Amino acid sequence: MRPVLAITLLLTIALFSCSKDASKPAAPAVEQKNDIQLLREKIQSNPQDADALFLLAELYERANLFQEEIDTLQKVVAIKPNMGYAWFKMGTACNRIEKYQEAVASFIKATQFIQNQPMLYNNLAFSYGKLGKTDQQIAALKKAIALRPGYNIAHFNLGMAYLKAGQQKEALQQYAILMDRDEGIAAALKKEIDSKRR
Repeated sequence: MRPVLAITLLLTIALFSCSKDASKPAAPAVEQKNDIQLLREKIQSNPQDADALFLLAELYERANLFQEEIDTLQKVVAIKPNMGYAWFKMGTACNRIEKYQEAVASFIKATQFIQNQPMLYNNLAFSYGKLGKTDQQIAALKKAIALRPGYNIAHFNLGMAYLKAGQQKEALQQYAILMDRDEGIAAALKKEIDSKRR
């Protein structure tokens, strides 16, 4: 996270914490709504405040308001087109509401600014998988694993993608890798491999 954004986030959280009545337990949903309203008011006075918009998008994400999150992140990248993390978050929100084509576009844009984030490539692979683009899914997962060889979920997802592509030998290789690292995930992959053999 960029220092300015981190400081803004901490100041905003401190401001919100100080503004609440500590004597009454507040419902989290109500607090979140109040936080959202406060940020909206701040943005009304300065619509070009990309950091405040990004914080608003974060609150929308926490409230599971993914379309609102996407709309807000689009405003962020209109102001700061090179804010890779905003593109990444937009792709993730698009995945959550099954807008996979838009997710792919957002993730690809994010890769222009963030080259070494394995989760970005894992999430991109998920989108490709939902679109039936197995070759691209496999390539994205290989990139995620190249960036973080110990990324067990990406190994599992790669094994599943290989199975989908009919490449059982490669899926078994991912199973063997996982057996040394996480027996639970390995067992889940093995179950899928065995079900394809029947």
